[in-house]
Amino acid sequence: MNNKKIALLALIPFAVFFLLFEFAPLLWVAVNSFYVEDIGWGIQNYVDIISSKFYVQSMIYSIKITWWSSLFGLVIAIIGTYSLTTLKFSKLHHFLISFNTVASNFAGIPLSFAFIILIGANGAFNLILKHFGVDIINLYSQTGIIIIYTYFQIPLAVLLLYPAFDAIKKEWQEAAMLMGASHLAYWRYIVIPMLSPALLGTLVILFANALGAYATIYALTSGNFNVMPIRIGALVSGDVSLNPYMASALSVYLIAMMMLIVIAQRYIAKRYHYVNKA
Repeated sequence: MNNKKIALLALIPFAVFFLLFEFAPLLWVAVNSFYVEDIGWGIQNYVDIISSKFYVQSMIYSIKITWWSSLFGLVIAIIGTYSLTTLKFSKLHHFLISFNTVASNFAGIPLSFAFIILIGANGAFNLILKHFGVDIINLYSQTGIIIIYTYFQIPLAVLLLYPAFDAIKKEWQEAAMLMGASHLAYWRYIVIPMLSPALLGTLVILFANALGAYATIYALTSGNFNVMPIRIGALVSGDVSLNPYMASALSVYLIAMMMLIVIAQRYIAKRYHYVNKA
């Protein structure tokens, strides 16, 4: 048996896992999204969602929170990752890498509880602000949710960006300087074009990470904030508005939004690569 056949056999467990836990649920959701309760098959679920101000609002809120938390998380991660690469081989560097790895898993209910203690209505940080007469941060508003989402985006972005920043050679900057390039020109024409695929790819992953986040916002607001994952959860397990078929249609909208972002990212990356090559 040659190596190719062995490799194909080794892929069988992964293929089975993918079919059972990825493809089959997705197919179930797609098929059931076309079943209308008490009516039968049709597209009425999709029509009801897009014509409902309540569901449209959940889409808008989801996109806003996801976009701003992804953007802020990416910008902060760029600065942090660059700083980590400059501290390479130091004890502080190893400590920060280890801490970031642990922090990347700090999400969901524990993260919500931590933020409630810090900047909740009677959180420690907000009590300090009250003492000095400064307006407190409303953790349960859209701004507060963006803050908490940004927090759990940063460690993930650092993990994804670090290999790209680590690949930047110090000799490149020295060569650019010898040829008369300024520090700004070095970043504009050498570093940014090299990092652009990693930056765009990381932004898409952060977008997907925030768009589907459920536990954090549910624990924070008890399911009272109108975003798509909360609405899907309420339709699947709610006592009043139980409608799994509507939840499936809403899930398809969520998947479609994510696919549009991925397609846009691939188009921009391909066009950017073409322009740079030309």
